[in-house]
Amino acid sequence: MGGTTKKILKNLPKISDIAEKYDIPSREEMSKALESRIGKVLAEKFAGAVVAVCGLGGLGSNIAISLARSGVGKLILVDFDRVDMGNLNRQQYKVSQLGMEKPTALFENLREIAPYVEIEAHCTKLGEANFSSILSSAQVICEAFDVPEDKSKLANFVLENLRDKVLISSSGMAGIDSANKIKTRKIAENFYICGDGVSDVDIHGTLFAPRVMLCAAHQSHLTLQVIAGQVNLD
Repeated sequence: MGGTTKKILKNLPKISDIAEKYDIPSREEMSKALESRIGKVLAEKFAGAVVAVCGLGGLGSNIAISLARSGVGKLILVDFDRVDMGNLNRQQYKVSQLGMEKPTALFENLREIAPYVEIEAHCTKLGEANFSSILSSAQVICEAFDVPEDKSKLANFVLENLRDKVLISSSGMAGIDSANKIKTRKIAENFYICGDGVSDVDIHGTLFAPRVMLCAAHQSHLTLQVIAGQVNLD
């Protein structure tokens, strides 16, 4: 991630805007449908959770959509970037959204998928100046950056200053190697890393939707386990 301007996005689509285009179910109807799939206890736990997704590219956009579908009550979405052609092979954006700020584009998509999830969208570069103000309300922080230095800065800050948060990071999902090499590892208390731990896009030169999505699935599934109080890496 790059850029320096912090902007909390406003004038984003409202549920009423979606309702004008589509006949959307009520909040109660959607909650009941979700409870029929995952049970009332987990649905209530997920609905009360706040998760931050830092970076909204191939990992982050997939993480956000998985968590929204699962009923997580509030998502904090953070990225400075805009949707470009190179994103479309693995990120959850559409051709019609080319040039849009990623937080705005993802907000629009999530509104149609899970209209009642609360979304706090920031168009900004995360750093020491705003880590606390943006992330302090989250129970789980999903790191989905591209740049290793950004990953390290976030991890160091969270582990030193936000010790009550669970940090779920990523490392290694490039190339077309076996999907079975993508794993979730516990590094320290409240700190996990998902990926194969070795493949780097600078070395492999390629990123494929299934492998990136699989790493994102590991991150989002672990997030749900943390919220449920049922972490199991076996």
